[in-house]
Amino acid sequence: MRVRADIAALINAGLDDGQIARRVNCHRATVNRARNLMRRALAEPAAMERLYAEALPTGRVTDYRPARMPTSDAQAAANRARLLAALRGDPESEAA
Repeated sequence: MRVRADIAALINAGLDDGQIARRVNCHRATVNRARNLMRRALAEPAAMERLYAEALPTGRVTDYRPARMPTSDAQAAANRARLLAALRGDPESEAA
């Protein structure tokens, strides 16, 4: 887990978890986890560089490449129609 730089700065400024959570719009547990990670990192100073690696995470992966392209709306509709026909027991759906 990485510590967001803005959360780390506010922890170092002396704010409590609730104040930080409201200010950066995250959950108190997120701030608490960051605080605990920073406490552990004091024992290992090189770990601080790893913790600050992600300045402001957005929760989005920018380099995601799916192994398979998503199904188009037209293909999803055709698949749905074929499934419904098979569930109804249409003989021509089983031939396809």
